[in-house]
Amino acid sequence: MAVYCWGNTVHGELGLGGIEDEQVLLPREMDWCHSSSVQQAACGTSHTLLLTKDGKLFSCGNNDHGQLGHDTDCLPNKRPRTCRFKFISSLENYIVTHVSCGTTHSLALTNWGQVFSWGSNSIGQLGHDTDLQTYTTPRMIKTIATKTVVQIASGQFHSLALTNSGELFSWGANGYGQLGLGTTGEKLVTPTLVKSLAGIPIAFIACGGNHSFAVSKSGAIFGWGKNTFGQLGLNDLVSRCFPQQLKTLRNLGVRYISCGDDFSAFLTQEGGVFTCGAGTFGQLGHGTCSNEILPRMVFELMGSKITQIACGRRHTLAFVPSRGKIYGFGLGGVGQLGVGVISNYNTPQIVRGPWIDPGPKTIDTISPPPATQLIVGKIFAGGDQCFVSLLVDDPESIGSADYRLYDPNTQILTMSAEISKKLCHIQPEETIDIDLLSVIETVFKSLACFNGSWLLPNEQHLCCSSRQPGVDMEAAEETFENIRKIEHDTLKQMIWESISSDLISSLVASPADVETLRIYLTLPMYHEFINSKNYSKLHSPFSLAVQKLQKNPFTIVSRWWANQSLEYFERLVENFKHVILYIIHFKFPKVVGSNGEERQEIRYEPNLAAMLDIVGILYKINHLERKQKLPYEQFHIHEIDDLIDIRLDYVRWVTDNNGTYFSLCNYPFIFNASAKMYLLQTDQGLQMHQAMQDAAHASFLSFLRPDVNVSQFIVLNVSRENIVQDTIRELAQYSANDLKKPLKIKFHGEEAEDAGGLRKEFFMLLLKDILDPKYGMFKTYEESRAIWFTEDFFDNEETMFALIGILCGLAIYNFTIINLPFPLALYKKLLDEPVDLSDLRDLSPTVAQSMQSILDYTESDFEEVFDLTFSTTRDFFGEMQTIELTPGGDKMRVTLDNKEEFVRLYIDYVLNKSVEKSFKQFRLGFMKVCGGNVLKLFKAHELMAVVIGNEEYDWHVLEENAEYKNGYKSSDPTIRWFWEVFHELPLEEKKKFLLFLTGCDRIPIQGMKAIKIHIQPTPDDKFLPVAHTCFNLLDLPQYKTKEKLKYKLLQAIQQTQGFSLV
Repeated sequence: MAVYCWGNTVHGELGLGGIEDEQVLLPREMDWCHSSSVQQAACGTSHTLLLTKDGKLFSCGNNDHGQLGHDTDCLPNKRPRTCRFKFISSLENYIVTHVSCGTTHSLALTNWGQVFSWGSNSIGQLGHDTDLQTYTTPRMIKTIATKTVVQIASGQFHSLALTNSGELFSWGANGYGQLGLGTTGEKLVTPTLVKSLAGIPIAFIACGGNHSFAVSKSGAIFGWGKNTFGQLGLNDLVSRCFPQQLKTLRNLGVRYISCGDDFSAFLTQEGGVFTCGAGTFGQLGHGTCSNEILPRMVFELMGSKITQIACGRRHTLAFVPSRGKIYGFGLGGVGQLGVGVISNYNTPQIVRGPWIDPGPKTIDTISPPPATQLIVGKIFAGGDQCFVSLLVDDPESIGSADYRLYDPNTQILTMSAEISKKLCHIQPEETIDIDLLSVIETVFKSLACFNGSWLLPNEQHLCCSSRQPGVDMEAAEETFENIRKIEHDTLKQMIWESISSDLISSLVASPADVETLRIYLTLPMYHEFINSKNYSKLHSPFSLAVQKLQKNPFTIVSRWWANQSLEYFERLVENFKHVILYIIHFKFPKVVGSNGEERQEIRYEPNLAAMLDIVGILYKINHLERKQKLPYEQFHIHEIDDLIDIRLDYVRWVTDNNGTYFSLCNYPFIFNASAKMYLLQTDQGLQMHQAMQDAAHASFLSFLRPDVNVSQFIVLNVSRENIVQDTIRELAQYSANDLKKPLKIKFHGEEAEDAGGLRKEFFMLLLKDILDPKYGMFKTYEESRAIWFTEDFFDNEETMFALIGILCGLAIYNFTIINLPFPLALYKKLLDEPVDLSDLRDLSPTVAQSMQSILDYTESDFEEVFDLTFSTTRDFFGEMQTIELTPGGDKMRVTLDNKEEFVRLYIDYVLNKSVEKSFKQFRLGFMKVCGGNVLKLFKAHELMAVVIGNEEYDWHVLEENAEYKNGYKSSDPTIRWFWEVFHELPLEEKKKFLLFLTGCDRIPIQGMKAIKIHIQPTPDDKFLPVAHTCFNLLDLPQYKTKEKLKYKLLQAIQQTQGFSLV
């Protein structure tokens, strides 16, 4: 191995010794006994440090400010160009791993993570909090002595240090904000934490003359400091005192940065080189001497994979391993380009050295060609001097260094599945290695370390974005599963304390970058989230941190959660639901509820509010963003009704005019169908009670005015033959407030009193008639058998739409299931939920599939294939009309670029605009009955189920809930035969029985458990079974055989219309 150098040596900074030259124009071999073991060269403006592989440090050059680290008394002060590198004896007891030089100061990093500094301290660049201007020998920086530093970097008069916990410290000159602390000023004499980069897993740091850079593990670049030449690459000339991201380079995967005084060079994962800043001397390599305010690729190096770059004050070096060549460009006034002449070059020139070169073999160098071929090991530059270490080209050679690959010893600590395996195998009484304990404590306390853990392999984590977090979720899952298995109490407690006390408290509302958000994905895998008792230290602060996130980071976290597996998302929801239950059950006092039972009293509690809010966030993510959705029921907390008096909670909620009462009704997603129906009954009771009170008050006044007839019910006298017109006439007598009263039906010529059964039949008959095509109010879609409002109707028919809306509301308020074949879109519109393609599919699957085909088609011949404009046609009483979906739509072509807008407008036309007038009347009628807070509790699918019920039949539950009266028991032969016959019936016959017994063949939203039937015996088995639909009561004669029972039952269930007194 050999070391070659070239460039300025006025102060002896090349360490060649015994020469009178002030410049070395071509690479020259160093005749030095330690040259074969050089690990690193660090170059200041006029001094150089050489670090050997065994950790020994040597220096030479200018020592006017003590920057060589030697006592000035023992150094020769004449003819410095004759000096060679001298060992820094004060560091002989330390193993130095990295060195860095400023203009007049030096830094050294040891294998224990200690930082030593020496030289000029005039602007605080040494980090020693003293007034001493110069330190001639290395001194440890005490402020960060307790930290384990893994990287150091120096500018002209400032310094940076990165610790293994991901903390970045800066000190020294700050005139341009190069310390990144948000301020500018003369200096800062002690290392200070750069808080604005907290949480970012930094992989690399670099300093220019008066500017600084940090690169994250996934390629985010942050720059700050002087920018008067555009050296920060931020597309302007404004200096920054806070780190600001270079978004133009985010997707290029920058891995390494080298800086000159006023310019910067970036090396990407793909081996490309970009430069920006001052270009006066050609140091940017773009063929001009212009400055660049945005990073621009060095096109002369395109096609070559660069693995190393190094910058001096005003020149740049780049190494191409495939060619074995080093290229230089920029200032060459003292030979620093190594091309043999004193000249500046603004394009890359080959450095003429004795290393392998596939080109011509005759190389004019001062040094004779070596006996064996050499390859470049590492290149170094700084000030106006350059160094290169060379290796013998043989099979045992380690090969050229690649600056794109990070030395693990220079990286922040991270957790992995492999480390976690070791942890779970530690025995309960085993003594743990102190270094391992330190690693675990550091990682779980540090947000940066946590965010840098479990990254996708093979650099797939580069370009972390809102779409791709770059996290290996399987590795994280495996890690936390191993942590769950840890049996060592000290270890478990350390991890718990680190996470609950330090990690969560470090979360901020406005994080610096998307990479800092990875914790929101990985931390919920920690098994202690399953333990609801931890809510005050874990769940609640985590939830609050999510809620406090500003809009952009919150959107990113939401999208990441939306893209996770169903299992992950379900576990997230369940963990927070369990905490809600735990807080309500154990933290609230019990009071006597409205039904006389003891229940927990709901009141504001910040942890409970935080839990409900985070579940609300997950609820929205699930239904608005996730493709694979959890069912709505997954968010229900079924025990709520047992723990809380929700009726009282609802009453307080609806009567809270100031909006100050904390109520579970603000979180309706936790209520299951039974609870919501219970609240609907509560609301109905409130509304009807108020209406009846008003009626009673009016009745009292009617004593004074006998002409006023007031009823506490809505009584509709209708005939079966003319039910529609009779209903319109009868309802016209009542005001909106009257519609809140209980409904009673009286059929002309029939004796029955309405206890519920007549009401059920009334709705069935009325809707069957009113939806008849003879009225032309609705269009039936043959494929789906669903109906939708027609576009064409006469103005005098508007009252009919309002009537149907009123009937729909009355059915809800009177808990009567009606067969109203509208799609879900109707209920979405009533609740102001947006409609989409799935709603069009509910109406017309064929049309929806056509729209989907338009969206899916991506070929360039789209316009020829579909030949569409922003218009549609409809049949208007036999005449085809063209409807523009947007102004001028019949002339606007549908293209690949605007097809999504076309589909959106088409759906909007079919479901909204074309039926605007008719739906408006329907809504007005509906809201006359159901307007109010109670609707806020329901989602569209739930409201639909309240109106039309569902067909999720569980016939065995019907049998289990049945009650037997007046002598019948479940063990009686007749009862056993009845259920045997019933379960043998086909589905349609079972539905007929349900219609026969209850007046409806669909079941309530709560399910079959909401239907309780009663069976009582009658003595004469000559009669058919008789149903009392008002009470779900079946008169079942005591038939002598199963066959006769079946025959009579089948006869009876065919008769489902008309009522008579029994």
